[in-house]
Amino acid sequence: MSEQLKFIVEQLNKEPFKKNFNLITFDCLEPMQLLQVLNDVLAEIDPKQSIDIREEMPEQTVKRMCALLGMMKYRPPGNFSDVSAFRQGLVTGSKPVVHPILHWLLQKVPELKKRAYLARYLFKLEVPAEFLQDDVINDTYHQYEELVEGFKTYHKECEQLRTSGFSTAEIRKDIGAMEEEKDQLIKRVERLKKRVESVSNHQRMLDQARQLRVENEREESLTHQKLEQKNQLFQTEQRLQRSQQQLKDLQQAAADANPESLMKRLEEEIKINSYMVSEKLPKELERMRHTVQYLQKVATEPAMGQADLQNLEDKIKEVDSQINQLIEKRMMRNDPMDDKLTLFRQQASIIIRRKESKAEELQEAREELAAAERELRQRGSQAQVSEGEEVIRGDELKRLVVKLRSKGTVFKKKRQEIAELKAEYGVLQRTEEILKQRHETVQQKLQMVEAEKGISGYSNTQEELERVSAIKSELDEKKGRTLDDMSEMVKKLNSMIVEKKSALAPIIKELRSLRQRCQEINQEYEEKKVQYESCAVGLESNRSKLEQEVKALREETAQEENQYHYINSMSEITEMQLQRAAEEMKAYVSSDPLERKKTIRETYMKNISEQELLGKKLREKQKMVRESHGANMEQMKMWRDLEQLMECKRQCFIRAQSQASIGQVIQEGGEDRLVL
Repeated sequence: MSEQLKFIVEQLNKEPFKKNFNLITFDCLEPMQLLQVLNDVLAEIDPKQSIDIREEMPEQTVKRMCALLGMMKYRPPGNFSDVSAFRQGLVTGSKPVVHPILHWLLQKVPELKKRAYLARYLFKLEVPAEFLQDDVINDTYHQYEELVEGFKTYHKECEQLRTSGFSTAEIRKDIGAMEEEKDQLIKRVERLKKRVESVSNHQRMLDQARQLRVENEREESLTHQKLEQKNQLFQTEQRLQRSQQQLKDLQQAAADANPESLMKRLEEEIKINSYMVSEKLPKELERMRHTVQYLQKVATEPAMGQADLQNLEDKIKEVDSQINQLIEKRMMRNDPMDDKLTLFRQQASIIIRRKESKAEELQEAREELAAAERELRQRGSQAQVSEGEEVIRGDELKRLVVKLRSKGTVFKKKRQEIAELKAEYGVLQRTEEILKQRHETVQQKLQMVEAEKGISGYSNTQEELERVSAIKSELDEKKGRTLDDMSEMVKKLNSMIVEKKSALAPIIKELRSLRQRCQEINQEYEEKKVQYESCAVGLESNRSKLEQEVKALREETAQEENQYHYINSMSEITEMQLQRAAEEMKAYVSSDPLERKKTIRETYMKNISEQELLGKKLREKQKMVRESHGANMEQMKMWRDLEQLMECKRQCFIRAQSQASIGQVIQEGGEDRLVL
């Protein structure tokens, strides 16, 4: 433990925590401060955990920390195997709980940082199977899974690039070499240009070479595009074939399906599953448990020799002979009532064996189906990798729902067993704590009684005598250990002991009677307490079982109701579609032209003809516009020239008018001067 504390304090004093703790200050931290230190370490691993726990409820704090520790796969020590005890210790800030967590976290900070970062994107959301029946939710969930897989591949590539060993010096060296090659190529191109300039028609030859290169690149792109279009055509044909096959399957299922047949099929499946859950699987589980117990017993026993094996074989032979004798006596008795019962028993056993064989065949068929589904998924993933498309089966979702339901029932049963074991463990642990507390209280009461009676420490009389003798020896040493002093001291001590004994004698007698009475009361109390606890445990276990059964039945009822309403709505939609198709067919084959005009076919044909007529008119209009485009452009140019000419005339008129007004003003000024 001291080494653990040293390691925690050393790591907390380093970067990035810098807590400046020592062993004493860290050990004296309050529970709230210790939890805050733990939260700071978790915040260093996952920045989302950065929060002041004083502003948060204790239940939320424990839930958040337990979720993060579970995501990082932390396992509590052996003495905290119970989850409730671990949570309680985390709520109260118990040192035996928090110190191992800090030690484990500080040992693996970089690894846990990486794990927390990846868990943010790789932690999959569990969507119930009932919600996945919706096409939109199912497609969204598939896109989510594809994004998760893409993140995995990108992260692997990033890690490979980080660990590939490339350094900046090497990259700079490569860039320098490439620049030198670039300079050499530029010089070589310049020399070639100088050589080519002396050749006649070199520009024309360069243009033709450039055109040849462009055409070659275009040919390569067209070839690549042709291959892509071929692949797309092949994939489209495959999708079309799959869609046609799915359409045929759906049409066949719709032709055979009605609510009665679906309900009958569901009832048969429920009966089979209930038989598997209530009869076959418990028997197999019990048989496996017996086998495991037998194997454990065999493993714990010492090795057997040849003599032991011979004794066991002799016992087996004796038991077989006794069984044969009993069978012969029973056959000799030959009771007619037993004969009738034997016939019925044989028939019942035959039926049970048949039922079990069919159940085993069903189990084998389900296992084969599961194996086939796994193989199908593998083939689908291979096809997706090779072609880029996912192979989808029409009834894959139904099989997945059935499989999840069967697993859900098994999971509920196992969870109930775990809850019962946890309840029993909690009762035993609580009993142990109560017994310890009672032992401590009894000791305290005994000390209090001794103190009240004035005989405090009577149970330790021997120790008191030894202490008195030690005091006496010290006094003897101080006084020179003279014989007279020693004899006087012994007499005094003996007299004191006699006085104490005489004074304590009646109190001791009374204490003995009180102890006996206390033992009787404690015994009676223990008996009553055991009865009460056994009754309480039995009632609590029965109540928990009934609650689990009620909850399971309610969930099952809700699922069945949802399925029933879903089937009813689908049947109504199908009936409406069939009714609409029948009305359309009736109107289409009708001899009345007004009725035929009301059909969707006629409406669409009318719309098509109107759109074709409109397209024809627009094409004619486009043709007219194209024909008159040149003349209109010339006329538009002429109008622009005319506009410029008129603008020029307007400017000239304005200038002439302004010059005339200036001359008139000058003339009037001259006349005025002449008059003066």
